[in-house]
Amino acid sequence: MHGVLIIDKPAGLTSHDVVNRVRRILHERSVGHLGTLDPLATGVLPLVMGNMTRLAQFYTSSEKTYEGVIRFGFATDTYDAEGQPCTPPQAVQLSLEQVRQVAARFRGFIEQLPPPFSAKKIQGVPAYKLARKKTEFTLKPVQVEIKEFEISGVENDRASFRARVASGTYMRSVAHDMGRQLGCGAHLESLRRTGLAEFTLADARALDELENAAAKGSAEDLFVHPRKVLPEFPCITATEEMIMRIRSGRTVNLPELTRARRVKVFQGQRELIAIATRVAGTLFHPKIVVAGASS
Repeated sequence: MHGVLIIDKPAGLTSHDVVNRVRRILHERSVGHLGTLDPLATGVLPLVMGNMTRLAQFYTSSEKTYEGVIRFGFATDTYDAEGQPCTPPQAVQLSLEQVRQVAARFRGFIEQLPPPFSAKKIQGVPAYKLARKKTEFTLKPVQVEIKEFEISGVENDRASFRARVASGTYMRSVAHDMGRQLGCGAHLESLRRTGLAEFTLADARALDELENAAAKGSAEDLFVHPRKVLPEFPCITATEEMIMRIRSGRTVNLPELTRARRVKVFQGQRELIAIATRVAGTLFHPKIVVAGASS
């Protein structure tokens, strides 16, 4: 079973939990995800299956969009609502303008310290494993980009927000750092990923929906149409001669694609057989052969 499936991840499951459940539902061992979500977070979790796992390399730096709630008044050791408070709780009265002024400092390129409970690796070991063992370690700040960060409302000690960020950005760290700047402590109370690359909540399916479809033998109806994947690459439908060349790893001539750097090559309407890269002029080499393609 080869395809791309967008799951609306429920709270309480890790991304790996979702992958394991989809493996069981579809009886497909080759399943991977395109961007970890914390257990607390919900929303868009793209999965790639079968030969389509070869596309994962194109999503390593994908932009992401979020909606969420920051709670002010105390910080936690995990920077989210699942952690233990690490500052004394205090009553806060913040205005929308106050929070928006602080939020503005986080837009653009910033230096961000990842949360101690994160997948960032310290000498090959994920930080969260060291944090759980209370092993001392030092995380280094990294440069991240927050392209949009809007505070949509403030009510009592909570602020709702929307954000669009580059890969590697932790909204948990943003919440924690905002609390520190305001002097009252804060943590991320909830987070929902509304988009990753070209995938949005409109594409997302619940796990129960997938289970029901699989029971009826129609799970593949829930997959993203292959021509909608990687929309920045133009599509071309291969001739029989092109398919034979691609299957043997040889270049193909695509004179109609004079400007594209990469192109998706299809057999028929739905079967993605390769991602081809321009090597010279209108000659393209199959960088990734996704499917053997039947001729």
